[in-house]
Amino acid sequence: MTSMTTPATDLSSVDALAPIFKASGDPLRLEILRVLRRDTFGVLELSQLFEMRQSGMSHHLKVMHKAGLLEPQREGNAIFYRRPLNLESDKLTDQTIRQVFQSVDRIPLPEHLQEKIEAIRNQRADQSQAFFSRYAEKFREQQELIAAFDLYAEPVANLIRNRSERHDWKTALEIGPGEGAFLPVLSKICNHVVALDNSRDMLAKATRTCIEERLNNVDLIEGVTDNLLARGDDFDLVVANMVLHHVPSPADIFLDASALMNTGGCLFVSDLCSHDQDWAKEACGDLWLGFEPEELTSWATDAGLAAGESLFIGLRNGFQVQVREFWKTAEST
Repeated sequence: MTSMTTPATDLSSVDALAPIFKASGDPLRLEILRVLRRDTFGVLELSQLFEMRQSGMSHHLKVMHKAGLLEPQREGNAIFYRRPLNLESDKLTDQTIRQVFQSVDRIPLPEHLQEKIEAIRNQRADQSQAFFSRYAEKFREQQELIAAFDLYAEPVANLIRNRSERHDWKTALEIGPGEGAFLPVLSKICNHVVALDNSRDMLAKATRTCIEERLNNVDLIEGVTDNLLARGDDFDLVVANMVLHHVPSPADIFLDASALMNTGGCLFVSDLCSHDQDWAKEACGDLWLGFEPEELTSWATDAGLAAGESLFIGLRNGFQVQVREFWKTAEST
C-alpha cells in the first residue's frame, strides 16, 4: 500500500497563508484596508474613523501588520499605517495579499466613512494653509531650511525642456506654485499656463512674480484640483514642485493630475525622499516626512500613469530630493 504525503514545501506555503486569511477574516479589518487604499492614516485618525478606543485599534493594526497586510510608516513621533508597497508578483503570500486588496477595492466606501475621511483631509489642509498664511512673507527662507529652490527647480526645468523638444505641449498646470519662481520656465514652453494654489497669500506673491516677469500667458487660480476638474480643464503638462509633503492626501494629486492630463501628457514631481527630521513639520509646515520612491510609483500606477526617468539629489543637510516623471500613455490608461 502506497502512503500519500504532502511535500514539506506545500505545508510551509499553507502555514504562511493562514495568518493572512485569519487577519483579514474580520469585517472591521477589511474596512480598515478599504480606507487605506490610497491614504495613510495614524492610529488616532483610524480610531476616529471607526469610533473605537485607540488600544483596540492598535491591536487590529498589530495583527494586520504581522500578517503582512499593512506596514507602519513613522512620521516624527507618530506611527501611520499604509498598505505594503513592495508586493512581489511571484511570491504566494504577496499574491494572496494583492487578491485581498483587489476584492475589498471592488466595494465602494459607505458615505459616512467618506465624509469622515474628508473631514480628516480638511483638518490637514487647514493646518497647511495656516502655516503658509503665517509665513507667506518668509516663504523662501522657511523652505530653504530644507532645500534651496535652484537645487531641485533646475533639474526639473532641464528635464521638461528636454522632453518638450519631442512633444508639442501647449498647456501646463503648476500645482502649488509658491512665489511663482518656476512659472517663467513653463511660460516659455507652453502657450497657456495655469497656476493653482489654495493659499491666497501665496497666490498674491505669485501674482507679483507674473507682473515683474511679464508672464502674460499665466492664469492664477485660488482653489484645488477639484475646481479644475469641475471646469473641465485639460493640460499637456502638470508640475508639482515640493508640494506633495504639504497636501492632505498625496495620492489624490496623482489621480487628479491623470484626470486633468491629455494622453501623451506628463506629470513632473520633485519632492523629498523619506526622512526622519521631525523639525520640518513645525519649521516648514510639512504634513509628511517625505516619501519612498516606490510610494510615488504605486500612486502613479494606480492613477494610470507610467513612471519615466528618476533623478535623486543628495543635500548636505541630510535630505534627499527625488525628481520624477510620470506619463499618461494610451497603454498606461
